[in-house]
Amino acid sequence: MSKKITPPPATPNPANTWWPLAAGLLVLAFALLEIYGPALNGPFLFDDRYLPFLIPGFADNALRYWVVGVRPILMVTYWANTRMFGLDPYWFHFVNLLLHAAAGVCVWFIAKKLTQHKVLSAFCALVFLLHPLQTESVSYIASRSEVAAGLFFLAAWAVFLYRKEQAIGIGETLLVMALYGMAVLTKEHTVVLVAVLLLTDYFFNPGFTLEGIKKNWKLYGGLILAGIAPVLFLLRTLKNADSAGFNMKDLTATDYLLTQVRALWVYVRLYLLPIQQNLDYDMPISRSLFDYGAGLSLLSWLVLVAIAWVKRKQWPLASFGFFLFLILLAPTSSFLPIRDVLVERRMYMAVFALSLVAVELLRRWKTTPTTLVALTAVVSLALMAVTYQRNAVWSSALALWSDSASKSPNKARPHFQLAYAHYEKGQCLEATHAYARAAELQKPDDHLYVDWALALDCAGQPALALSRLEDANRLKPSAHNYALMGMIRGKTQQYDEGLAALAEAEKLDGNFSMLHAYRGNILFARGELDAAIASFQRALSIEPQLAAAAQGLRNVQNAKAKAQAQSDANRR
Repeated sequence: MSKKITPPPATPNPANTWWPLAAGLLVLAFALLEIYGPALNGPFLFDDRYLPFLIPGFADNALRYWVVGVRPILMVTYWANTRMFGLDPYWFHFVNLLLHAAAGVCVWFIAKKLTQHKVLSAFCALVFLLHPLQTESVSYIASRSEVAAGLFFLAAWAVFLYRKEQAIGIGETLLVMALYGMAVLTKEHTVVLVAVLLLTDYFFNPGFTLEGIKKNWKLYGGLILAGIAPVLFLLRTLKNADSAGFNMKDLTATDYLLTQVRALWVYVRLYLLPIQQNLDYDMPISRSLFDYGAGLSLLSWLVLVAIAWVKRKQWPLASFGFFLFLILLAPTSSFLPIRDVLVERRMYMAVFALSLVAVELLRRWKTTPTTLVALTAVVSLALMAVTYQRNAVWSSALALWSDSASKSPNKARPHFQLAYAHYEKGQCLEATHAYARAAELQKPDDHLYVDWALALDCAGQPALALSRLEDANRLKPSAHNYALMGMIRGKTQQYDEGLAALAEAEKLDGNFSMLHAYRGNILFARGELDAAIASFQRALSIEPQLAAAAQGLRNVQNAKAKAQAQSDANRR
């Protein structure tokens, strides 16, 4: 009888191991492009328009002129954008999304190491990539600082986690230090990386001891020394800032802390239930423990800190994620006052921290891997739907500020920005109503009055426009204000009054080019062609690219040529 031969076990075909991952990544890339599609095709919005590369002529500067500010690595990314794709906002949005996708890959690697679970690490990465809370960071070009800094931060953390030995090697140390430097030079809040690595060593190397921290003391010493300079620079910068720092008399460190213990709960709620998102939240300031439940919020966080510490060994991922959440938000949501007390982009990396808390619960759920995969798929699809809707809001200034004004009806800034969005669309009457509402909600400054006047003029209400310009001049007289008064009076054929207003503008600033262009228009309307030509030429001598003056000059020269031709014809 022949002996039965048992065939050797089949070896997995490498071709069958990589293609599901590749297919999944392609599907995810397609999903990201789809859900961020409305914003990808949107324009520059809000503070995007004040980015330096949009200053006429700045984009043509050599790289050394881009990196002289406080965030040089961020500016390098903008410089590369302009060199490769010009000033098309689509490509600025696309690069933001590309950086976000790379950050998501880093989250997957980190979660894989922390959870030791394929499905749960995928859950963390997908929630990070698809959560609607990420929309402001990704779809707002000015918030590239969050995404790029987050990428470098997460990459440094991943290198730290995947080191070969318990004590990090010299090569790995240098790489972590380099990525840390790039993160800090992109946005300063990433100085907390040292705290995150300390927390990681304590929890997982080998676990709830100081052994790992002691072995990696050289890395921590280097990170702390490297972080001193940017922290000192930031504090010096904040001395003269009017939107952040300890010099804001109407927002003290205590006020801010009491407000932030409430804001933290809003962030948690937005993670769990991302509805009623808003670019410009109207959150009242807590001046004492008794304002808006600040004392109760503070007590709740202190209790949770105590519970997380006591239960750190029984619930390691939840405890770690909780402390990570607080560390990541500490630079912006603790005691350093910032004018905007609640901002969604601050949650960019903290989304991952809360996902680790959720993963702790999921891994204790006695269910099958198939059920976990199905749950991950359902959560991902739900997040994709909400994120797509949120990106539709970010597709235009009018949509964005209409949304914000409806959700913050008693805050002036959304109405002011909504007014300007209406004005840009030529919806001048709607703009006047929005400016009036903004003026009701907050004492108007000269800028509001001037913009309001322009909308009123556009809406065919010159008398009211002049009244708003007079209001602006009472607050802060300027050549711009008087020049606009001259322009409006000229359009209503009040030529003498218009020229008088322009004379006042010239007294304040004779080099304000538009006043000479407006004067040229009035002189042209009065038939004083030679004087009009001189005014337009004066405007162009100050600002050679001034389109209004160039067009006005052509109009006068054409009119003069026609008049000369007619005169010659009459003589014949």
